[in-house]
Amino acid sequence: MLQNVLSTASQVLSSVPELARYQFNCEANNQPSQLVVSIGAIADIKAVLALASSHANSKNAFAVHPISTGRNWGYSSAKANSATAVILDLAKLNNIQCEDAKLGIFTVQPGVTQQDLRCYLNQHQLKFMVPVTGAGPGCSILGNALERGYGITPYTDHFAAVNSIRGYLADGTLFRSAVAELDQSQHDLLDKTYKYGVGPYLDGLWTQSNLAIVTEISLRLKAEPEAFSAFYLQFATEYQFEQAQQIVFDILQKLEGVVGSVNIMDQRRVAAMLATNPNGAAAHQVMTEQQVASIAKTYDIPAWTIAGTLYGQKAVVKAAKHEVKRFAGKQCSKMVFSDSWLINTARTVLQWLPKTMLSAQRKMLNSLDAGINIMSGHPNQVALPLAYWRNPRLAVTKDQTLHPAADGCGLLWYAPLITMNSADMRRFIGHIRAVCPKYGIEPMITFTSLKHDTVDSTIPIVFNLADAAAVAQAKACLEELVSEGLKQGWVPYRLNLAQQASLLDPTLPFWQISAKIKQALDPHNIISPGRYQP
Repeated sequence: MLQNVLSTASQVLSSVPELARYQFNCEANNQPSQLVVSIGAIADIKAVLALASSHANSKNAFAVHPISTGRNWGYSSAKANSATAVILDLAKLNNIQCEDAKLGIFTVQPGVTQQDLRCYLNQHQLKFMVPVTGAGPGCSILGNALERGYGITPYTDHFAAVNSIRGYLADGTLFRSAVAELDQSQHDLLDKTYKYGVGPYLDGLWTQSNLAIVTEISLRLKAEPEAFSAFYLQFATEYQFEQAQQIVFDILQKLEGVVGSVNIMDQRRVAAMLATNPNGAAAHQVMTEQQVASIAKTYDIPAWTIAGTLYGQKAVVKAAKHEVKRFAGKQCSKMVFSDSWLINTARTVLQWLPKTMLSAQRKMLNSLDAGINIMSGHPNQVALPLAYWRNPRLAVTKDQTLHPAADGCGLLWYAPLITMNSADMRRFIGHIRAVCPKYGIEPMITFTSLKHDTVDSTIPIVFNLADAAAVAQAKACLEELVSEGLKQGWVPYRLNLAQQASLLDPTLPFWQISAKIKQALDPHNIISPGRYQP
């Protein structure tokens, strides 16, 4: 039935080998995907929706669930909320259009990955930064923006950089903004440069929702700056967190426009980036304080680390570096800038020494350089090895292409929003360190600043996916973190499939309004049933 309405560019996948890659996920979700349509032409999306609408009240009724690249690690990967939904794989839709090279406006389809955009910019010698994330080079630009994700380059809020969204409603209506519809020129550019359009702002409805299938976004890319400097501030003792938090607040509030996002990471989080699991990848066991201290000594890891980046003209970055030094004063135990003579000298020395010498220092510098690379808008895998911390199936190597879901990594995320208040953040630290060890989960803490008034804490719940007991413990850990955190006002900014089903209350006014919108736009519940829709 489906194949009959598709062009030759698209294909129905139904055999076990064809469906195998859609079953992989990091969340131990064993719900099978039964049917996939690999979309190779945008017109075929409309054809599938028309078929679904025509059969809505018949025994052949079906729903659809669009995915971009299916690499939503820890949040569902390629899985749908509904077990019977037909997966619409949009990965083949990977066109990139430079709308205006001077303005930095680009249009991308769902299948465009971070690496695709980087290659396009390099090929056309366009000096712009890719809105990278730690999820890796193979993840969708569009998918991340629609999930309201964020990164570490100057345009931290990725949806905020999206000016225009186009796609299809369930009845096949092609939607675009009122500006695009009013524009009688042949340029079709103005809509892609102005986010809010005319009349009610509707584009927000297409994010974290099941109201439409988005086929393209137009976004603003940040031009490569004349100067760039990453900074790392170390705080030797646990009790200096409040000092570190205040420094980050000052940097974000007073250097807005020059600084990108700023991370505060605890010792265990940094240790997992640099060292292998001392308990072995198969063990569902938290590191002892002695083990953490040993790793910290080897790799010079303090109790707390601040990592951030400055972007701009040379004179501006130079002045901003001076301000960072002034804010930090003598409070931190060590302060390092990526363009300092110390780092450049270390690179030179290690190039001349045999690779067997100073292995710990070499690993630290390689990690630093990978971090600097991603902060400058070049996607890489520097953050992905964390997902393998408890994966006994695979030892990560430097040149290996990583796919946490296919490689059998166990990963869930607890990512609540927290006010930028030291007392609140200190209580949150206690929350993580009290709950996670109860379930054998390593309490690794990162605070990522969104603005000077809000942070998101990304807590990775890493576990051995092949161990049923570890899976149960990981899910129980996440459940307690969320339930107890909500009582403190810490609300996750994203939810996985199970959380969407359990936490969202259809009787509350917000979700009643959302349901009315869904009923108006998709009365047959064709698009992604259950997705952010209790």
